[in-house]
Amino acid sequence: QVQLVESGGRLVQAGGSLRLSCAASVRTFSDYAMAWFRQAPGKDREFVATISWGGGSTTYADTVKGRFTISRDNAKNTAFLQMNILKPEDTGIYYCAADRAYPRTSYGDFGSWGQGTQVTVSP
Repeated sequence: QVQLVESGGRLVQAGGSLRLSCAASVRTFSDYAMAWFRQAPGKDREFVATISWGGGSTTYADTVKGRFTISRDNAKNTAFLQMNILKPEDTGIYYCAADRAYPRTSYGDFGSWGQGTQVTVSP
């Protein structure tokens, strides 16, 4: 069980940048791989990015590769998602997730989720 809280979502124009944060309340943060998912209105939750326990490995969805960067600071029990060159199709609720295994890219693989933070990209 990991408690997660996302923050940083807001309205931004296309081409802009935004950094999301995910604060984790857990005894040993480095035991967990971290991931970001997003859900657009009327669509299923989709994988965005994930990072391994110590941050040495990352995996990205093709739709965000080259634009987004996932990172983590284990000393602060926090994961981040840096989003650059944002597009309107990036709009959605962004969720942070944690799991002991890596890599995982499916919704059902993760047992711990945050409540989400809204990201809206205007044209």
